Amino acid sequence: MNTIAGAPDARAQLAALIFAVLLLDEDDRIVEANHAAEEMLGRSARKLAEKRFWDVVGIADHRLGDRLSLSDAQVIARGVTIATAIGDRRVNISSSPMHGNPGWRVVTLSDAGQSENDEDDDQRVELRAPAVLAHEIKNPLSAIRGASQLLTRRVAGKDKPLARMISAEVDRIAQLIDRMQQLGAKPIEITGPCNLHEAIRNAMATVRAGREDPCELVEEFDPSLPAVAAEQGALEQVLINLIANACDAGMAQEHPSVTVRTRFVSGLVFNTIRLGKATRLPIEITVTDRGPGIDPALRDHVFEPFVSSKPHGQGLGLALVRKLVRDMGGRISHERDERAGETHFRINLPVAG
Repeated sequence: MNTIAGAPDARAQLAALIFAVLLLDEDDRIVEANHAAEEMLGRSARKLAEKRFWDVVGIADHRLGDRLSLSDAQVIARGVTIATAIGDRRVNISSSPMHGNPGWRVVTLSDAGQSENDEDDDQRVELRAPAVLAHEIKNPLSAIRGASQLLTRRVAGKDKPLARMISAEVDRIAQLIDRMQQLGAKPIEITGPCNLHEAIRNAMATVRAGREDPCELVEEFDPSLPAVAAEQGALEQVLINLIANACDAGMAQEHPSVTVRTRFVSGLVFNTIRLGKATRLPIEITVTDRGPGIDPALRDHVFEPFVSSKPHGQGLGLALVRKLVRDMGGRISHERDERAGETHFRINLPVAG
């Protein structure tokens, strides 16, 4: 390969990548690690050097582990949970053997939330479907509501509760339709810098006012954080949904509590591909509960429409949360830490420009 004069060398190119890159020798020891690998694994390149890959990255999937143990095997896996020094992560992982150097290979790790560009297109189609359905339902629903109101005025006393029930159920369906339409709505516009902690406290106040149960809301804020690029009303809506869900999840505890943390996370690992360019997302909000966690069968689908673990859930809340976060140029993910008995929902947002 010809190198153009003045072009960055291979080491500079690796340092600029938004996903983690590890060079492993014949004994699976880490020889080199780029900056994104340091951030993802929670250790400096110096501390990673000479460590065995398996001592740094824990993989619970035995079949994947067996496959990765073969240094000459090409491996690609998506949505894998790994254990690191700073907690569990869901990642996409690949292993590429270096055929000119038997036993050596390059392993890459990328955050599962930073998947391919075409994923956004698939999800846009996914979200448009409920909006189209909502539009088609709304007209006949209005007719039913009008008829139920007329019926309420005309029927005898003993039948009035039944007529009111019809009207109430129609109102409930109308609210559901409104939420479906929100999923397919045009992206929100970012109106300017947003005071992160003001938005969080407003959301907490709304949740407290709407609940009678004694769920404690705990703040763990970094007061030095700058303003974020977000639409404050949309961000508050996202946080109200996440905090209320977290309270619901922990209600079986004797002293239920939800912790909201904010922090600055440096490093390229929190970048995401947006409109063909890398966007830094260093501001992180984490909503943590100590409930039993999401059903493992649903964990890969919690942000999809009509997926819910609640007995009477509609499955639109988290789908709308994801849409709003993405509209603001951010990302949202969730993870379960079984050792600590905690579920974390993480939002990463850009700093206001």
